Amino acid sequence: MAARRPFQWPALLTSDGRGIAYGGDYNPDQWPDSAIDEDIRLMRLAHVNTVALAIFSWDKIEPREGEFTFDWLDRVIAKLGKAGIAVDLASATASAPIWLYVKHPEVLPIDKYGHTVNPGSRQSWQPTSPVFREYALRLCRKLAERYKDNPYVTAWHMGNEYGWNNRYDYSDNALKAFRSWCKKKYGDIETLNAAWGTAFWSQHVNDFSEVLLPRHMGGDAMVNPAQQLDYERFGNDMLLDFYKAERDAIAEICPDKPFTTNFMVSTDQCCMDYAQWAGEVDFVSNDHYFHEGESHLDELLCSDALMDSLALGKPWYVMEHSTSAVQWKPLNTRKRHGELMRDALAHVAMGADAINFFQWRQSASGAEAFHSAMLPHAGEDSKIFRGVCELGEALQTLSAAGIQGSELERSDTAILFSAESEWATRSQTLPSMKLNHWHDVRDWYRGLLDAGHRADVVPLAYDWSDYRTIILPTVLMLSDNDVQRIAAFAQAGGTVIIGYATGIIDDLFHVGLGGYPGAGQGLLRDMLGIRSEEFNILGDEAEDEPHEIRLTNGITSRLWQNDVTFIATDTAVVAAYTGTEAADWELDAVPAITSHPYGKGTAIYVGCDMDRHDIALLVGAFGIEADDSRAVHTIRRTADGVRFDCYLNRDTQPVSVTDIDGDPIIAYRCGNGSTHGEYVLQRNSILITKRVE
Repeated sequence: MAARRPFQWPALLTSDGRGIAYGGDYNPDQWPDSAIDEDIRLMRLAHVNTVALAIFSWDKIEPREGEFTFDWLDRVIAKLGKAGIAVDLASATASAPIWLYVKHPEVLPIDKYGHTVNPGSRQSWQPTSPVFREYALRLCRKLAERYKDNPYVTAWHMGNEYGWNNRYDYSDNALKAFRSWCKKKYGDIETLNAAWGTAFWSQHVNDFSEVLLPRHMGGDAMVNPAQQLDYERFGNDMLLDFYKAERDAIAEICPDKPFTTNFMVSTDQCCMDYAQWAGEVDFVSNDHYFHEGESHLDELLCSDALMDSLALGKPWYVMEHSTSAVQWKPLNTRKRHGELMRDALAHVAMGADAINFFQWRQSASGAEAFHSAMLPHAGEDSKIFRGVCELGEALQTLSAAGIQGSELERSDTAILFSAESEWATRSQTLPSMKLNHWHDVRDWYRGLLDAGHRADVVPLAYDWSDYRTIILPTVLMLSDNDVQRIAAFAQAGGTVIIGYATGIIDDLFHVGLGGYPGAGQGLLRDMLGIRSEEFNILGDEAEDEPHEIRLTNGITSRLWQNDVTFIATDTAVVAAYTGTEAADWELDAVPAITSHPYGKGTAIYVGCDMDRHDIALLVGAFGIEADDSRAVHTIRRTADGVRFDCYLNRDTQPVSVTDIDGDPIIAYRCGNGSTHGEYVLQRNSILITKRVE
């Protein structure tokens, strides 16, 4: 891992600067000045103690080029600060004013079809545009000069959700920057040709000036996957570079206040390589929006598990989530009674020390008018606002109990995540277009929860050597160094679980030869004690063909089966394919799941896809401790030995938890059971207790 910036948490305006941060995005520029005093009255009623300010306010701050109007922002910050509400001040560059686009249309991004991306939404600018950068950094410096000594501004909020609308830019500026990026990475053109495999389809380039962006190439044309993967890396790096330029422009003037930017991690999105980004912020922040349906809580916990790892176990910041429904999904479900409180406190249970929403006051117009907020259209006398006040009281109670600054206890099991493997699974050149690394991480996480075991989710690039078990679900791409680290982990006594589509390619998108999985020059195969020759891909598209294959242990595979043609003499077969469907595909009795001793440890191969219920059934066979509890239990500890135990009900029916030792701090939608130390958790409940160890 590269060196990180030192952890620095933003202070509140409390007497000691401590407490759980609570509030949300505040956009007073959408409202008349007369609304500000009413907003602050209601914020105090709700126990709000922090707001993110000016995220989309560039045109209010600079209504015409070079004309800066800070008086309104001064007044808002002063009123907030005097009310005890700290300000996380944005760089305001996420959405540029129309006058800038009119004067400089050359800053607008270009899509892969050559169309200009028009202004009117967020991030309608090229990350590589020198013109846009000049305007953006000027604004950053103006803000820093104005508010560097303001005691109410306690943190800087850079940009907003970098990559939301300009992750993929195909402009001439991007092309020039991509060529420079490739030259820096590869050094000489023949190294690039070898990496990209340009001998295929006559793609050899003679000079970096011939390197192209992977623009649209025709109706069913397939992009060179190695070129596309490098373009994904380039897009991540260009936005990270832009973030750092904004941060550093402010830090030169105001170095003493912490910097962050809001990541976008939930299990339906993880667009950037946040394992890199996390090292460039002073505290890690995330925007998390719940997944509709029965996976709601599990998905939240899985995303938070990755956030806690990105923060290296330090507290992290929920910068945005929703009080109820959003307006940007195909299905915008609202939250049920109790979910507003339960979701927020679930983030706390997973290590968050800040709970914030988008946004404070629900917009009356614009693209997000139907996105729920802390103060809804219905106003103060509403279920949502009463829930917001109730949550504020609960967070104050937890702050008073001293939970802020405590850290989440780690699991002994790590599910490894790689942003680059997630990008790679989107390639249209793979044996199946239905692969999704991040969703497989979620399914393994949920399967383990079903078995009563909470795992951590850890970036592949980080240090996971202290875990007992590591799981690699559809980590499609593994470098030689990755494989060596995995083998060393097993040699030292760890258990490694390798998924069916893991290690198929290396970090250049080259297929390892000699059989699958081929990563690591055959070392991964040696560790597993198996070799596969072909992939058996199932799907409804094949009419009158079997759509699933059973295993001897009762599990069913529905997407992908590896045809294992060799196992070492000391490889044990845990399960094989069986039945008429397996026979039809010539897989009858072929090993599907195997276990192989390696050094002091064990290497387990799961050669086919499984759903979360099948994963839960196999947990015991993999040596992972399990039980049948439907409650999730997390522990946060302080440096001086205070322990907070958090219990969440994952079910729609009441769940009992027993042998609870400690004083209840929060007992939301739960009560005492029939025996001492027993609590009954209702739907959408959470119990948090405190004790000194």
